Amino acid sequence: MFKKILIANRGEIALRVIRACKEMGIRSIAVHSVPDEDSMHVRMADETICIGPASSIESYLSIPAIISACEISGADAIHPGYGFLAENAKFAQILADHKITFIGPDPSHISRMGDKISAKQTMLELGVPCVPGSDGTVNNLEEAKLVSHKIKFPVIIKASAGGGGRGMRIANNHNELSSAFNSARLEAQSAFGNSDVYIEKYLGKPRHIEIQVFGDGLGNAVYLGERDCSLQRRHQKVLEESPSPALNHKTRVKIGDICASAMKKIKYKGAGTIEFLFSNGEFYFIEMNTRLQVEHPITESVYGVDLVREQIQVAAGMPLSFVQEDLRMSGHSIECRINAESLPKFVANPGLVKTFHAPGGLGVRMDSILYSGYKVLPYYDSLIGKLIVHADNRSLAISRLKRALSEMIIDGIETTSDLFSVLCENDEFQNGEYDIHWLEDKLDTPEFLDKFL
Repeated sequence: MFKKILIANRGEIALRVIRACKEMGIRSIAVHSVPDEDSMHVRMADETICIGPASSIESYLSIPAIISACEISGADAIHPGYGFLAENAKFAQILADHKITFIGPDPSHISRMGDKISAKQTMLELGVPCVPGSDGTVNNLEEAKLVSHKIKFPVIIKASAGGGGRGMRIANNHNELSSAFNSARLEAQSAFGNSDVYIEKYLGKPRHIEIQVFGDGLGNAVYLGERDCSLQRRHQKVLEESPSPALNHKTRVKIGDICASAMKKIKYKGAGTIEFLFSNGEFYFIEMNTRLQVEHPITESVYGVDLVREQIQVAAGMPLSFVQEDLRMSGHSIECRINAESLPKFVANPGLVKTFHAPGGLGVRMDSILYSGYKVLPYYDSLIGKLIVHADNRSLAISRLKRALSEMIIDGIETTSDLFSVLCENDEFQNGEYDIHWLEDKLDTPEFLDKFL
């Protein structure tokens, strides 16, 4: 087992990994930018190293700085968390070259799944259902017309190297195709330095369902149910729950077995999430994330497993500590992403947190970087905490979420917490009747807007 693990990240995910290290008797090393020196993950780690100024490019995204921190501290492994360098195949390979263990998949798997086109081709070969679309990159408008005619409108043009909704455009007919195709390529080039795009059939009102998978690189792999991530704004997840209100046991087992089988075939190592659009009872693969997800706590709650501990053990060469038959779902879990943003426009709202009080009680978990007197910085993502609840059933989980939200105090800055209180009172949410467009549509109605004005 590792003696020292360096966490190449910040915020609540760095804190999450530090806690796992402490429970495993492993020394943790926190890296931080200059303005992050008062962050909770820095306070909680066994050792700390400053790696640069506020700019992520010069600190958390600086591979030379992180490698240097490893050499200075004597760390024998790195946990990348999520975001930053977590899905950077070059980074994982450099660590391997320096004999430092990357707590994550092999570089080849990161690279293959990081490109949307190669990921889709791989999944098709592995028997995973995919959205109908182009076989690869669509290089010009004439090719775009041929593909669109074949799969029929509406279609969606997506950046091959994309994510977070960037480089995506919808064309409802031939007249819209040219503008959508060209603007998607321009945004893809600007956002990712790669103008390659591909085309898929656009599904009108699907659910966003993701399957948590885990492999040990030795040919063993399992799935740990699903998470429903359909409540989104601008393609960014807002609230997630597990299990999904839209799936039954038979459907869950069928898609889970397909995903676990695919991971066994490629000898995948570590945590991964296979994301689908779910429409009319059918699953359509959209991407795979080769890392821990922001919403991993709801899977931990429902299955009673520590996914970070398992990541560390597998990276150390140990086999999975469980097989599929050991995994049993229990109850229902919901996660709310608490962002430092002002409603209803979701504008970033950094500043001084005068008072912070975390909710507690049975089935309540708060993963957060906050403390009274902490200053939320303007340089990084606005996620400042995750409120997770778990209960015997969905109805009780919603009631528990309402109670926890009423207990939580974040004074001094505006946050998105009020949005979740409103959601808890909504009949359609309570009945699980929503899709990936539902929240955005609701946010344009007086019913929702009036509550935040």
